Amino acid sequence: MKLLSQLRTSTFQLALLYMVVFATSVFLLLAFIYWRTAGFMTAQTDETIEAEIAGLAEQYRGRGINGLITIIRERVARDPNAKSLYLVTTEDYMKLAGNLTAWPEGTQSQSGWINFTLDERVGWVGPPRLARARIFEVQGGLRLLVGRDVDDLTALKRVIETAINWGMGITLALALLGGFMISRSTTRRIEVINNTSRKIMNGHLSQRIPTRGTSDDFDQLAENLNRMLDRIVYLMEGIRHVSDSIAHDLRTPLTRLRNQLENTLMAVDNEEAREQAGRAVAEADQLLATFNALLRIARLETRGNTADMKPVSLGLLVSDACELYEALAEDKQQHFEQSLDEQAMIEGDRDLLFQMVSNLIDNAIKYTPERGNIRVAVYGDGDDTVFEVSDSGIGIPDEEKENVFQRFYRVGKSRSLPGNGLGLSLVSAVAEIHQGRIVLRDRHPGQDYPGLSVAVVMPAYRPTSKRIKVAAGREEPALSEDPGAGSAASRP
Repeated sequence: MKLLSQLRTSTFQLALLYMVVFATSVFLLLAFIYWRTAGFMTAQTDETIEAEIAGLAEQYRGRGINGLITIIRERVARDPNAKSLYLVTTEDYMKLAGNLTAWPEGTQSQSGWINFTLDERVGWVGPPRLARARIFEVQGGLRLLVGRDVDDLTALKRVIETAINWGMGITLALALLGGFMISRSTTRRIEVINNTSRKIMNGHLSQRIPTRGTSDDFDQLAENLNRMLDRIVYLMEGIRHVSDSIAHDLRTPLTRLRNQLENTLMAVDNEEAREQAGRAVAEADQLLATFNALLRIARLETRGNTADMKPVSLGLLVSDACELYEALAEDKQQHFEQSLDEQAMIEGDRDLLFQMVSNLIDNAIKYTPERGNIRVAVYGDGDDTVFEVSDSGIGIPDEEKENVFQRFYRVGKSRSLPGNGLGLSLVSAVAEIHQGRIVLRDRHPGQDYPGLSVAVVMPAYRPTSKRIKVAAGREEPALSEDPGAGSAASRP
């Protein structure tokens, strides 16, 4: 799988394209060399034949046909290996002189050139060989053939062709190997950047991309990304510090204002004034709840993974939270169903988990109409433990599911209901501390009340055969010292 993924990388594809261009260039170069070399050797053979023809023509002009036959016989006698080929015949192909006994078969070109095979049909003794010759008609109806044995030349061409084929194969293999090695080196550098980016996206903002000190393109990219991350963290910390400072500085005067309004409420006798003072106290309580939620989220984001992690029975913890909220569900005549696996264990901070569970159950009750259905479940799913709250309420549109975890964000349908838009932000912060992810989906898509299912998936903590007291305060299966199985996943 790793090899296949590397073959799909853009660097390998670029190296493959370079290999094709390089191989094509080499092929064209070798083809040109072959064409020039083979053409030169063929032209040299033809020039040799032409020179012999010129000599024979001169003898013919000076001594006639008898002199031509005589000189051919002399040349054949001087060439026992028959490198030069001669044949003089009558009009009906009867041999008069030469080292061939019969006229060869082959296709003759318009200029008189012919390529044929030297074998027993032309009186050749020995293994078949290739030959090239030129044919003339001599005065008096005689036929003249002058040629050369070109078998060695043809064998040399085959050697050159074989060398070119092997050269192309070796070139392609080396280019492919070089492309693979270059791609592997580049992919390693890119994978380092990807791994660091994943850690940063999972909340480890202190991570930075390592450099090699070579000042190459990747080092320059890493340095620029690191400077960008430093700037982003600086701006985020500035914004967080400002919001936290505002929340902290305003909480004290708001508390004093709220207490003064409450004292006023108890002191006045006028019914209308008491009603106005009561509304003011309620508004002050809402403001204080908002500021407290902001400070709580800020503390969670600051403490990160330093929370007090202990083995917790998530099923028992959710059961305790359900006992507190069942009365609210009964007031709205809602059907409150529980399916809790008390053996489902995680490692976490019980107080933070209780806040997360309470927020989700409270939201389900708040946004589900009277006589609606609410289901709370805890179950194991492979290496994970899942806490899920489902309702038959107004739900969340698909286009807004990515935004509901932002601070102060409220879905349009829920703006008329009390709240400050910080509940799911706190849930997200707690889930991130526990290496969990949140999954939102509609229960009944397409209906007026599609409902909502909120599932928090966290790594499970594996029990052993021993018994211990867990954070919920009840006896449960003990947990091993291993901090748990499963991989951390980021919130969508």
